[in-house]
Amino acid sequence: MSLKVIILCAGYATRLYPLTENMPKPLLPVGSKPILEWILERVQKVQSVQAVYVVSNQKFTGHFETWAAKTKYPWPIEVVNDHTTSNETRLGAIGDLAYVIKTKKVSPCDLLVIAGDNFFDFDLVSFVNFGTKKRPHGVIAVYDVGDKELAKRYGLVRVDAEGKILEFQEKPPQPTTTLASSGIYWLPQETWSLLDRYITSGHNTDQPGHYMRWLAETSGLFAFSLKGKWLDIGDLDSYKKANAIVNTPTNPKESL
Repeated sequence: MSLKVIILCAGYATRLYPLTENMPKPLLPVGSKPILEWILERVQKVQSVQAVYVVSNQKFTGHFETWAAKTKYPWPIEVVNDHTTSNETRLGAIGDLAYVIKTKKVSPCDLLVIAGDNFFDFDLVSFVNFGTKKRPHGVIAVYDVGDKELAKRYGLVRVDAEGKILEFQEKPPQPTTTLASSGIYWLPQETWSLLDRYITSGHNTDQPGHYMRWLAETSGLFAFSLKGKWLDIGDLDSYKKANAIVNTPTNPKESL
């Protein structure tokens, strides 16, 4: 089964101003390379990838096109402009996912969808392999933040012994779990009709958590727990943490 990758990079990252006023967040440098290249370094290890789509907005598409022209990967990278011009008019993560599929006439296949502000060092191969075993259900990557106070900042999931998602909690004041959704999704070909059904029914297309909750309730959804380092780079503090991880000398086996 072919696999294509969609990296969601169409946000405006207003919480990182002034760094992102004239630069898209996924192209901000962490250490010696942009956040996006750290993601693609992990994607490269997945053998079945055939193409990568980077979806951006009208404001930053040119930045990504300039970047893409200078890079070389084993598969084509296509930058997709969703033609939105502000944070208020953005399509949202699920809207952008559907936009890429429709405008690029992507033929039915398995999809690996990754939020472009993810910074991680875990093995995507294991994640994809787990996904293929759970077909026809989708899988989301989760990370145990290990602290209930910290967990209040994230969308959380509660799972059973087999990893099936029982409940979503969106930044709950009283978390009952510390498993945070990481913004990495494996959506098999079998879920495509469900995406159309979700959107045409008028559901929220901004936050991916809304779709994942609906998917869990409609067809079943599994969680795969990530091991290693993970940061959701949403503000200046997390951006500084990512750079500190890269710039701090460590055991080579532990470095990103």
